[in-house]
Amino acid sequence: MQAQDLMSKPVVTCRVSDPLHVVARLMWEHDCGAIPVVREDGRLAGMITDRDICMAAYMEGRPLHELRVDGVMSSPAIYARADQPVTEVEGLMAEHQIRRVPVVGADGRPIGLVSLNDLAIESTQPDTWMRHGLVQVAHTLAAIGRPHRLRRKAA
Repeated sequence: MQAQDLMSKPVVTCRVSDPLHVVARLMWEHDCGAIPVVREDGRLAGMITDRDICMAAYMEGRPLHELRVDGVMSSPAIYARADQPVTEVEGLMAEHQIRRVPVVGADGRPIGLVSLNDLAIESTQPDTWMRHGLVQVAHTLAAIGRPHRLRRKAA
């Protein structure tokens, strides 16, 4: 199974120049916690999560309309190609401790998103491609949740 077979689509994106209140509204309207960030040409530039937004507001002490995506997004983005095996996508999640991976087309534009939830749902299907699906998803979740150093902003 390839990333394109499992990904959620269409994918909602935001631009690097968007203020954070626009992204928070997109997340609310589309019931999601992460959005791929694109450059003006539509190519993937990074990712932003609801946690990124909350922490930026807290750390900066400023309203969301005063903060921009490019100041808080994760970049460069960890991404998968549409034809990449899902087992490799799962490996990216575990290695980089991320719950969602954007999927890009040949032109570098986001076309979907594979989430830990997508993997969990697939692993419970009767005719799944995953031999030990629940066990592997559990290992991936454990790797994602592994404690890591607090990252502090340089003063």
